[in-house]
Amino acid sequence: MDTLQILILSLVQGLTEFLPVSSSAHLILVPQISGWEDQGLAFDVAVHLGTLLAVVSYFRVEIVKMLSEWGGSLIGRGFTPDAKLAWAVGIGTIPVGLAGLLLKDYIELYLRSPLVIATTTIFFGVLLWWADRKGEEQTSNSELKPKVDEYQMGWKTVGVIALSQVLALIPGTSRSGVTMTAALAMGLTRQGAARFSFLLSIPVILLAGGLETVSLIQQRSAVDWQALLMGTLFSAVSAYISIHYFLALLDRVGMLPFVLYRLLLGVALFAIY
Repeated sequence: MDTLQILILSLVQGLTEFLPVSSSAHLILVPQISGWEDQGLAFDVAVHLGTLLAVVSYFRVEIVKMLSEWGGSLIGRGFTPDAKLAWAVGIGTIPVGLAGLLLKDYIELYLRSPLVIATTTIFFGVLLWWADRKGEEQTSNSELKPKVDEYQMGWKTVGVIALSQVLALIPGTSRSGVTMTAALAMGLTRQGAARFSFLLSIPVILLAGGLETVSLIQQRSAVDWQALLMGTLFSAVSAYISIHYFLALLDRVGMLPFVLYRLLLGVALFAIY
């Protein structure tokens, strides 16, 4: 891999991992469209490590408090909002973890095609638009149940978001996109939906990275450590910036720009392939 390829793929991963546009789809499509050879499993592990470092760094204060309160809930110190959120993140990861173990090989063989990505990109983009519009109507109508944040959501909401995350195993769906869609549809604010989605990404990236690392060890192929270090650094910096500005601008711009991008990308893929 040359420096330009490393930079572009790292930035693509970092900028799209936490936006509702599907990072996995972009990592599949960019090499295909540009004519590059596949970047390889080791590089995928490196850029995912970068995004993990970014989200942990950004939410470091919340994570420390959640873990502390979660530990306290285990020894009878009470079930605080932070403890509940920690439990919600853990429980919310179980369905996608089990599905990933069972379906990983099938997805790799049959669901990584551009046409599948085009279909899911459009379909889940429209679904995101519907959920965001529903949330706006709920906010403007005082007679409806008020929206809640990630600390106030009920266990039914956690369950729906957890099950929706399984769909993110299909390339083009977007893990952040589908979890935000489910959260918005269940009555969370945009900020609450986004923040819970980002917190959910931490164990998911850890699990996915662990599986990829095991596969990488089994391959015993040569490793370009310079490329991996550069990929980790570039993806971490771009992911941190992506999280910051997404949350800062979310209430102002809503989900419509990402919905439009998904629709244009999906239509372009159908036209090309």
